[in-house]
Amino acid sequence: MTHKTSDQDIKDATLTWLKSIIIEYSICPFAKRELNRGSIRFSVNHDTEIEQCLLSLILECDRLDKEPDIETTLLIYADAFAEFDDYLDFLEIAESLLIEQGYEGTYQLASFHPDYCFQGSDPDDAANYTNRSPYPMLHLLREASLEQAVAGHPDPENIPQRNIELTRKLGLSKMQALLAACFPADQ
Repeated sequence: MTHKTSDQDIKDATLTWLKSIIIEYSICPFAKRELNRGSIRFSVNHDTEIEQCLLSLILECDRLDKEPDIETTLLIYADAFAEFDDYLDFLEIAESLLIEQGYEGTYQLASFHPDYCFQGSDPDDAANYTNRSPYPMLHLLREASLEQAVAGHPDPENIPQRNIELTRKLGLSKMQALLAACFPADQ
């Protein structure tokens, strides 16, 4: 008998990742504020067909259009895109769809995947963990809010380099352990 992971378990693992990696190590210096405000939406999607996954993205854009109290959405694809290359193909289509649907300049996508690997990077480079998450997901950001947050940060240009240096200093084993700890022990 296989254990089917519930939506709540998926959200819990993602929240643990957000708190214990992204916020704890300030990978995204803007995440803590939104978590504390309760303005992050966690949306679990179980579709496996690309068309349905794209539809869920557009529906989330529509939700953000209508619900200004939601600052950002983590759209978690629980059952799709297990292979990182498939995820990258999907991401490219998703970004094109946002433009096609008139959302360019309104929403921006950040990408996260359990096997995230930056182009030209070794898969075992700890720096990949800046974008490794428990599940494949798209982070849908309000571009105006992002611009405002970046403008208020003392050194936004150096955030990526700081994250690379930090994750490499922490090391691969530590980053692997942090990500693995996001899941309940019985998974």
